[in-house]
Amino acid sequence: MKGLILAGGTGTRLLPLTAVLTKQLLPVYDRPMIFYPLNTLVKAGIKDILIIVSPDYSGSYLNLLGSMLRPFGINISFVVQNEPRGLPEAFILGEKFLDGEPGALILGDNIFEDDFTEAITSFSSGGRIFAREVPDPERYGVVEFDQATGKVLSIEEKPATPKSKFAIPGMYIFDGRAPEIARSLTPSKRGELEIVDMHHAYLAKGELDVRVINGGYFDAGTPDALLEASNYVKAHDFRSRFHPDIEKAIADFNSEFKRLVSLKVK
Repeated sequence: MKGLILAGGTGTRLLPLTAVLTKQLLPVYDRPMIFYPLNTLVKAGIKDILIIVSPDYSGSYLNLLGSMLRPFGINISFVVQNEPRGLPEAFILGEKFLDGEPGALILGDNIFEDDFTEAITSFSSGGRIFAREVPDPERYGVVEFDQATGKVLSIEEKPATPKSKFAIPGMYIFDGRAPEIARSLTPSKRGELEIVDMHHAYLAKGELDVRVINGGYFDAGTPDALLEASNYVKAHDFRSRFHPDIEKAIADFNSEFKRLVSLKVK
C-alpha cells in the first residue's frame, strides 16, 4: 500500500490566512497541519507517500519535508497540481508513483483520531471508504450500508433526505485500477472530477465497502474548524499518539534549525 496526500487547492475559506501560506502548512496547535494526515498514513504502516501540492508552495514543502523523514525509512515524494481539478485527479497525478499498487488517499486538511492500520492492512481489492455518524448528514456525502457486512448500498451527495446518518470523510482506499477509473470520469458542472463518481464506479462493480470510525475528526478548512481542531488536539494530547519516527524527525529538525540559527547569530 502506498499513500497519497492531497495538499493542493487555494484555501479560500481561510483567507486572509492563506494569502501567503498554503492551508496545509498552517498550525494545528503545535505543528503544521500536514503532519496529521502524514501521521495517519505512517501509523498504518505506509512508508511510501506522495504529497500533491500547488505550484506556489512546492518549495515550502520541500524545505520542511524534503529529507526530514528519510533517515526513518519514510520516503516522501512530491508532484505539483497546477490547478484544482478534483480529488480523483490525485490518482491520475500519482499513477507512476502507485505503479499498479493500491493507494490510500487522505486529504491534507483532514485530521483523524482513529487508527487505520487494520483497515489498510486487511485491504485486498476494490474500494474502501469510511463513515462517521454526524448530526447533520445533509451537509455531506452520505453512505448507506449494511452494518453487518460493511457492504455499501448507496451514496448520495448532500441529500435533502439522507438514507443514513453516516458522512464520508476524506480518507479513501482504492486498488490499482484507480488511475484508469479516474481518467474515465466526466467532470462535473464545476469543471472538476468528483470523488463521489469514483465511489459510484466501484459501487457499480459491487466492489465498495465501508468501515466506521468513531474518534475525533476535523475538516480543518475554515477558521472555526481550525480552532476547534487545535483545541481538541491539545486537550486530547494528540502529540503522545504520533508515530515515534515522526516525533523523532520533528525533534531532529528543530534541533538542526536552532543550530543553524545560532551559527547565523554568531
